[in-house]
Amino acid sequence: MSDVKNAPPPKINIQIQLDEDMAQGAYVNLAMVNHTETEFTLDFIYVQPQQPKAKVRARVISSPKHTKRLLEALRENIAKYEKRFGTIDVSGPLPEEMLN
Repeated sequence: MSDVKNAPPPKINIQIQLDEDMAQGAYVNLAMVNHTETEFTLDFIYVQPQQPKAKVRARVISSPKHTKRLLEALRENIAKYEKRFGTIDVSGPLPEEMLN
């Protein structure tokens, strides 16, 4: 009986569907993040140069646990990217400055 308790949970194969519109992706150059106690909201925005308006291209609402996992996945992938291609230069205007 102890063998059953210590057995790893069975792996689930999930088939992820991606429709054509979503597969095209959306270019964004600004992200805004807000949160409450129970969720994070990530707005992905495209700001056109010299334009007074910006458009939210996607909004993702996620649990704090999943958002932290996303952050770790991004950190890991950025480290791999920079190891291969060099440090990403983040100088220039900050998002707040882009919107003023």
